[in-house]
Amino acid sequence: MKKVVSLISLCHLVLIKLLLLSKTVIAEPRAKTILVTCGHVREHNSTIFVPNFVATMEKISDEMRKTGFGTAVVGTGPDTNYGLAQCYGDLSLLDCVLCYAEARTVLPQCYPYNSGRIFLDGCFMRAENYSFFNEYTGPGDKAVCGNTTKKNSSFQAAAKQAVLRVVQDAPNNKGYARGNVAVAGTTNQSVYVLADCWRTLDQRSCKACLENAYISLQGCLPWSEGRVLNTGCFMRYSDTDFLNKVQGSGSSRGNVVVIVVAVVSSVIVSVVGVTIGVYIWKQRYIQKKRRGSNDAEKLAKSLQNKSLNFKYSTLDKATGSFHENNKLGQGGFGTVYKGVLADGREIAIKRLYFNNRHRAADFYNEVNIISSVEHKNLVRLLGCSCSGPESLLVYEFLPNKSLDRFIFDKNKGKELNWEKRFEIIIGTAEGLVYLHENSKTKIIHRDIKASNILLDAKFRAKIADFGLARSFQEDKSHISTAIAGTLGYMAPEYLAHGQLTEKADVYSFGVLLLEMVTGRQNNRSIVSEYSDSLVTVIRHGSIFRQGLLNNYLIQI
Repeated sequence: MKKVVSLISLCHLVLIKLLLLSKTVIAEPRAKTILVTCGHVREHNSTIFVPNFVATMEKISDEMRKTGFGTAVVGTGPDTNYGLAQCYGDLSLLDCVLCYAEARTVLPQCYPYNSGRIFLDGCFMRAENYSFFNEYTGPGDKAVCGNTTKKNSSFQAAAKQAVLRVVQDAPNNKGYARGNVAVAGTTNQSVYVLADCWRTLDQRSCKACLENAYISLQGCLPWSEGRVLNTGCFMRYSDTDFLNKVQGSGSSRGNVVVIVVAVVSSVIVSVVGVTIGVYIWKQRYIQKKRRGSNDAEKLAKSLQNKSLNFKYSTLDKATGSFHENNKLGQGGFGTVYKGVLADGREIAIKRLYFNNRHRAADFYNEVNIISSVEHKNLVRLLGCSCSGPESLLVYEFLPNKSLDRFIFDKNKGKELNWEKRFEIIIGTAEGLVYLHENSKTKIIHRDIKASNILLDAKFRAKIADFGLARSFQEDKSHISTAIAGTLGYMAPEYLAHGQLTEKADVYSFGVLLLEMVTGRQNNRSIVSEYSDSLVTVIRHGSIFRQGLLNNYLIQI
């Protein structure tokens, strides 16, 4: 009898916990993109802008996990990046993280423009090169109306009443309000509404923004749904209940307890069945959410080597959920983390800024090409994951990290004598020759620089970061393509005309060679003792005529 009682108690507790937990987990992040708008001014300096933008997103990400809201300011001057992100008030923190993950992968599509904003049905994100945190209205304000179903006058009256109510309530409730109003003359029809101001606004600005939204939203009637996407707030009404359930409400918890007691008191078998059913359903739901779109799952089968396809959950666990302590660095296309697999293998995981689920076919095609390239002077790609909330690339882990950490640091630079530097130069050259001439598919890297040359435990060079690489058929010698790379390392003809050949990599290699023997960074010389870049200074005729070249060589 005691065993039966214990089983009942256990099932009782488990079922209560599962049902209560499902209120926060089994919700809807509403990650559908409603509108993306990009600025019209190009970034001032990509080598500064991109790292600033990435750092902004990382800082905001940390805040979003805690409060569902975050701001950040990174940098100085024209390339300063100001960022803001916020989830709407009915989202749980878990769903908020999922919505923000989608936003942060879409907004970078505005590059090379220095600003942009994205509205999703569950969250908002904006980035600029100036402080916009107190703005509540602007020329980009817009109403987005449904166009499928028209409603009668009773619905329109209920919609106006519901919207007006949240306009009045939100400014006094930290900028957030939600609600619903029944449609007169109906038994089961209501209008559902949500309003949310960005938390940087004061009460007066929030009210002004929502009042403006109220006027705009009336233009959507008699349609069954409408949204207003303002500079400082978001508002939506609909004839469908899109709102997530209020968490922790006393009445709902009471109902759960009553249901549980009724089930437990009837039959133990029913309790066990319901418990198992809820558990399995919840697990399948979580797994489906983490796997991402079905399309990406199908496309993953296109990988030529099935072992390349890592589960997102495996990589998330390997990095401690991408803990800051495991962060190795960041570049133009992603943040890199150190991970340890269950078998003890150390790996490097690049967390891409762009979510390649939107171009999953291209992503897997690139993985197939790059994974087939094997050379002692190329970083080996171990696999990828494109079916979770973010796209990930998995590489071999190299303990000495990147070359720039040594050649631009006077103290660490002493670890690289001339013999080691020579070997690094030769190794890099051999890796490039393989990419250009000996691989099955000709690959032009386009971003050869010190930070993309990694060093193993014996300081052997390995070329990394094929994020900017492009593959070409052998019969194409000149390719017109979008300009990509790092300023100061790009060949003049490529920068001016977009004409891309292997010569672009050779030019970048030449710049790297100068940096190796001088210990000076090409792009940094402008802000230090020289008025021109390192390349401009070195190739100046007077240096050779006066025999001053040795003055620029590093002393080891």
